Parts: sequence; structure tokens; C-alpha cells
Amino acid sequence: MKEFQDLVTVAPWTLIFQLCNLLILTLGVKKLLFKPVQKILRQRREQIEETYDKAEKAQGEAEAMRQECETRLSGARAEASQIVKTATDRATARSEELVNAARAEAAAMKTKADAEIENERRKAASELKGDISELVIDLAGMVVEKEIDPKAHRDLIDDFISHVGDET
Repeated sequence: MKEFQDLVTVAPWTLIFQLCNLLILTLGVKKLLFKPVQKILRQRREQIEETYDKAEKAQGEAEAMRQECETRLSGARAEASQIVKTATDRATARSEELVNAARAEAAAMKTKADAEIENERRKAASELKGDISELVIDLAGMVVEKEIDPKAHRDLIDDFISHVGDET
């Protein structure tokens, strides 16, 4: 039983040595293992935080660039719309100008044609007056040569009317 009792009993010097060994082992592990591991973990955490900061900064820059692009795009759209509107207005004004010029030219041509028609009518009337006066003179000559009786008068008038119809 003594053997069993030696195993179960607590020896003070053994306990002190075991506690000292535990303390030395703990300090050695802390110095050699925990501090380097803590240092590596701290460096890794700093790298991760730095990466997150860079990512947030890049995201902010990308958002600012996106806003700038949208602003430029809306400005370009407005400018394109203004250019199209200006071109449409110019085309409308040009077409109205061409239509007005064509109308003015047509009116001038009509006026010129009316003037030519009036001149031709006057010329024809003048020629007709000349022909009628020749006929009247011929008729007067015939009246003077002949003695006028009702039958001769009627024949003379019929002859005059038939000549007037042939001349026109």
C-alpha cells in the first residue's frame, strides 16, 4: 500500500518543482510562440484593414467617376437634342424660304404671261380695227358707186358680214 500511497500523496518539493517547470514552460511558450503569433496576427489584421480602406477609397472614386460620366452623358444628350432642334429649325426655315421663292417666281411668271396676253390682245384688236376700217372704206366705196336700194343694201350688209367673219 505504501506504493499506492506514494502515488496519491502530495510531496511539497515535487509540487514546487512542477509549478516552477510549468511557469518556465509557460513563459518560454509565451516568449517563443504567443508573441510571434500575436505579431503575425496583428500584421495580418493591419493588412486586411489597409485593403478594406483601399477598396472603400477605390469604390468612392469609381462612384465619383460614374457620377461624372452620367453628368457628361446627360450634357451630351442635351447638346445633341439642341443640335437636332437647330438643324430642324434651319431646315424648316430653308424649306419655307424655297416655297416662298417658288411662289414669288410663279407669281412673276403669271404676271409676265398676263402682260404678254394683254399685249397680244391689244395687237389683235389693233389689227382687227385696221381690217374693219379697210372693209368700211371698201364698203363706203361700193355704196358710193351703186345706188342703194333695199335689196342692194341687204346684199351689201350680208357681204360685209361674210367678209368680217373671214378676216377674224
